[in-house]
Amino acid sequence: MSESEQTEKQAAGEASTAEQPPTEAAVNASETSPSRPAPTEPVPWKIAAMIFAACLAVYAVFAAERLAVHSPDNHFAYLADSYLHGTLQVRCEPEALRARTCPPGGGGNDWAFYNDKWFVAFPSFPAVVYMPAVALFGRDFANRRLDIALAALAPALLYLLLARLSREGKSERSWRENVLFSLLFAFGTVFFFSSVQGSVWFVAHIINASLVIGYLWYALDARSPIAAGVILALAIHTRANMVFAAPFFAIEALRVHRLAGKGAPSKLLDWYNDADKSKALRACVQFAIPVAIGILITRYLNHARFDDASETGYRYLQIGWRGRIERWGLFNYHYLGRNLGIFLASTPWFTREFPYVVISLHGLALWVTTPNFLELVRMRAKGSHGYTPFLALSAGAVLAVLLLYQNSGWVQFGFRFSNDIAALLVVLLALNGSKINRLWLAVFAIAVAINAFGAWSFDRQIMVNGQRVSLYDNDYTQNRLFQPD
Repeated sequence: MSESEQTEKQAAGEASTAEQPPTEAAVNASETSPSRPAPTEPVPWKIAAMIFAACLAVYAVFAAERLAVHSPDNHFAYLADSYLHGTLQVRCEPEALRARTCPPGGGGNDWAFYNDKWFVAFPSFPAVVYMPAVALFGRDFANRRLDIALAALAPALLYLLLARLSREGKSERSWRENVLFSLLFAFGTVFFFSSVQGSVWFVAHIINASLVIGYLWYALDARSPIAAGVILALAIHTRANMVFAAPFFAIEALRVHRLAGKGAPSKLLDWYNDADKSKALRACVQFAIPVAIGILITRYLNHARFDDASETGYRYLQIGWRGRIERWGLFNYHYLGRNLGIFLASTPWFTREFPYVVISLHGLALWVTTPNFLELVRMRAKGSHGYTPFLALSAGAVLAVLLLYQNSGWVQFGFRFSNDIAALLVVLLALNGSKINRLWLAVFAIAVAINAFGAWSFDRQIMVNGQRVSLYDNDYTQNRLFQPD
C-alpha cells in the first residue's frame, strides 16, 4: 500500500470516529470536566439597579412618616434657594427675622451669623444637588424623599466598583459576595440610620459616600486623573476632611507608572526611585488642577461671606459651645481623648428600668454598630494589586482629622463620621477579608439588626402604652460621654 493510500485510510478512520455518538462515559466526563466554563454572571448594572431599588424601598420604610415633610434642619435647601436667587446669604422676610422663625430655630442650630446676615457654613455641594428640587418644589420641599434616593445610590455604585475589581482579577470575590458587601455597607453600618434622617449633617454624609466610591473608581490604578480630581473636589465641597484622601491618587500614580523592567516596589523608597517620574507627575498635575480649583472656589466663598478667605464660618455658628472653639480651635489634640473614647469604647447602658437600655447621644463605638470591621484589626494584604496599605492609610488620614475635631458627631446613634471612610473599609474587607461563611453571615446579621434598630429609633418619639419612652440619654450639654456612676 502506497504512502498516499495509507494517509487517505487514516483520515477516513478519523472521520468515522468523529461521526460516532459519544459514549455515556464521555458525556459524564465532559460534564465533570474542570475546564467547563463557569455560568455567566449577571450583568453588573442590572444587579446594581436591583440593589438601588431594594435600598430605596427599605430606606423609605424606615423613613416612614418623615417622607411627608421636610427636615426642620434643611440648611441645604435654604442655601440652594439662595444660589437660585443669586445670593450667598439666607433669604428671610423681615417679619420672619423678627419672629426668629427664619432661619429655622431662630438660627440657633448650626446657622452662621455675620454682619447682620445669616449664612450656611457647611460645604455647599449638597446645596447644588438640591437646586433642581428647590427650583421645582420650593425651599421647603419634602427633602427626605430625595435624600433616600441619594442614599440608595451609594450601595449600587459600591457594587459596580467591587464587580469591576473582580472582573479585573484584583478581587477573588464572586458577584454574590460583592452583593453581600454592598448590603453590609447599606444596612450594616451607620450609613443606614444616616440615610433616613434628612437633616443637614446626615445629608452631607450620604452624598459624600457616592463621591468617595466615584473617587476610588477613577483613582485606583490612576485610571483617570482628571475625573478623580473633579470628584474629589466635589467631595471636599461636601465634607472638607476629604482633602486628606488626595495623597492616595499620588501614590497610585507612582505605583502604576513604573520604569521599564522595574517590578513591584519592595522597599518604601522604591515607590519613588523606580517610578517613571514624568508620567507620574503628569498624572498628578492633571489630578491636582480640578482639586486646586475646588479649593480656590472654597476660599472665594469664604471671603465673599465672611471677609476672610480662611474663615469657613464655623466661628460664627450660634451654638452653646462656641467658647471651646474660640479657646481650642476647630481641630486640636485637646479633643482626641474624648473622640477616641467614643469611637472605640462607647457602648449601650443597661438599666433596671424599662426600656432597660440607654444609648449616649455621642453614639456607639464603630465596632458595636459594625462588628464586621473588627476583622480589619488582623488584616493582611492579599493578592498583587497593591491597593491595601494605601487604602488603609487613606482611611486613617481621613479619620485622624475627625478625631481631632471639636465635635464627636453628637447627636448620633453611631459614630456618623465613619460614613466618610465606610466605603474604603468595605473595599478593604472585600479585597483582603476572610471567606464568607456561617460566622461571617451571623456577624453580618447582627450588624444589620443593630443598625436597623438605630434607623428605627433614632430621633423618634417612641410610645409604649401611651407613654413616651426614651432610648437615648437626655444630656444635651455634651458633657456626659459614658454611663454615670
